[in-house]
Amino acid sequence: MVEISQCLLNPGDVCLVPDPGYPDYWSGVALAGAEMSFMPLLAKNGFLPDYKALDPEAVKRAKLMFLNYPNNPTAATASREFYEETVAFARENGVVVASDFAYGALGFDDVKPISFLETPGAKEVGVEFYTLSKTYNMAGWRVGFALGNSQIVEMINLIQDHYYCSLFGGIQEAAAEALTGPQQSVEELVATYERRRNTLYDALASIGWHADKPAGSFFCWLPVPAGYTSMEFSDLLLEKADIVVAPGNGFGTSGEGYVRLGLLAPESRLREAAERIGRLGLHFRNEPAKAAQRST
Repeated sequence: MVEISQCLLNPGDVCLVPDPGYPDYWSGVALAGAEMSFMPLLAKNGFLPDYKALDPEAVKRAKLMFLNYPNNPTAATASREFYEETVAFARENGVVVASDFAYGALGFDDVKPISFLETPGAKEVGVEFYTLSKTYNMAGWRVGFALGNSQIVEMINLIQDHYYCSLFGGIQEAAAEALTGPQQSVEELVATYERRRNTLYDALASIGWHADKPAGSFFCWLPVPAGYTSMEFSDLLLEKADIVVAPGNGFGTSGEGYVRLGLLAPESRLREAAERIGRLGLHFRNEPAKAAQRST
């Protein structure tokens, strides 16, 4: 995902980047000497970018756009209608879509996240990235792949060959076994995250902290109490409750007013975390229900 910016962007070009979003998108754009134009992800739009609200001048200069659903940090998912709109937008404006599908296996409530590449025309306008880090807990091995437009994949392969000689063969064999073997471990992992999600949100509701449950990923995106910034609230939880969360503004300007929690602890610890927060006696600013996802 860092390399694709160096493949497609030159100084003076623009990359459309989600805000909030994964900071490594910024790194690739910076290394290419290009510019970023941020696409706000707002609750009222289901944390999907509103293409009609983007700066027309930035869109005119744009060569690349990053998307990420299920999303880090908001945990939102994308609809088929949104991806159809995305393909149309990319065609009309000559923008390559880079879809980050890192959390593609992690969908809850018996709803499987949709791949951008399922959309008619998607392979003509973009590529999708997948990693074994999340689905198979292979984070330290750093193995993944890109699919989609053959010319773009060829460009990535070329720069990849110059940056890295190869990936250790044993890791490649393990990755092939994970992808082609029984998927029971994935089903169990998703069920574990879903139980943790339900446990945490029930516990948070009991202390008056309400928000929509995430539909995917292993993140929770929660509004901070009135009177606090994201950083102030994160510091309060660390200093007064011994709880670490990620302040939302670390993922972009539109992340201000939120914190990101991870479902990476057992249910008993998640309940304990909610109890510690409850003892602080805070008055929470609860997020209204997300708007229905737009259709074309």
